[in-house]
Amino acid sequence: MNAMLEGMLETALYASDLDRAELFYEDVLGLEKIARAGNRHVFFRCGPGVLLIFNPEETIKPPAREALQVPPHGTTGAGHACFRVTGGNIDAMAERLTAAGVAIESEVHWPNGGRSIYFRDPAGNSLECAEAKIWGIEQDI
Repeated sequence: MNAMLEGMLETALYASDLDRAELFYEDVLGLEKIARAGNRHVFFRCGPGVLLIFNPEETIKPPAREALQVPPHGTTGAGHACFRVTGGNIDAMAERLTAAGVAIESEVHWPNGGRSIYFRDPAGNSLECAEAKIWGIEQDI
């Protein structure tokens, strides 16, 4: 283990329609929006980390000389992110999603006793809500 790497700070997903993504992550999932920069990105607070939603058509462009020099990046196709959720809140999240018209794609009961649910955002990204114990991590943080 590399003690210098303390954990994940941010996770990035890509969506061409930032308006739909913003509504989904803010209104359906209830994440707090940190910032939006036009049609380039929208960022959300998620626990101790940050969820970045980028428009892939914009992030492949090199930065302007006066802008922060973040290298071009991006991907095509659906990505994946997993939200850490206590076991007692998985059912509540499933109910919240269903009430918003979001289908639960799959529910998995992992061999170690942990459980997760899978669903999709408007861009087709695969999202998961899971108990931390699926990775052998103590649940409470």
